[in-house]
Amino acid sequence: MNTLLRKTVTAFAGFTFAGGSLFGSSTLALAVPATAVATTASVAAAAPGSDKPNAENKPCMDKLVPHGVQGEQSYVELSDEQVANAKAIIAATKKSDMDERAAVVAVATSLQESKLENLGHLGDMNDHDSLGLFQQRPSAGWGTPEQITNPEYSTEAFLSGLKNIDGWRDMPLTDAAQSVQVSAFPDHYAQWESQAANIVADHWNG
Repeated sequence: MNTLLRKTVTAFAGFTFAGGSLFGSSTLALAVPATAVATTASVAAAAPGSDKPNAENKPCMDKLVPHGVQGEQSYVELSDEQVANAKAIIAATKKSDMDERAAVVAVATSLQESKLENLGHLGDMNDHDSLGLFQQRPSAGWGTPEQITNPEYSTEAFLSGLKNIDGWRDMPLTDAAQSVQVSAFPDHYAQWESQAANIVADHWNG
């Protein structure tokens, strides 16, 4: 699904930003390289019944990463805009009546697809008509370009697909994401689980 240029650049960078058959490349994300980090998420669990400030009252690890992370993890420094997009994904997850685990899957998917950048059309660099946080394609029925580049709409569209996957809660993250994205590189979502879990932990109660 991704362009030859994207494949070439990411191969030299040592990691891949591959999208699925419904999604395209994120050339802007190449400006911020991913860094390999530990293979376990460092999310601090709040004590049961805790009434401490939000900074300490985070979702429990068993809600965020119930199956543990798979393989080497990657990490990117986030700008204020990327954090705002992550918060928008979390807010849309709550609006969709889905839990912290769904938010982790959604954030990790967006990290893979766009590095949490709400991408418009990238001209010759674009992979088909892929747009937005999840690199969804209008031609594949995800919505209009205006809808897809709306973080709330695009997140709800992704989560609608996730809801229709039987047993997604029992799957490793990369399998759940792949079931929606149908990517040519199905294992690449796994590398973002740790960072996604930390993002959701930091902002779920924010």
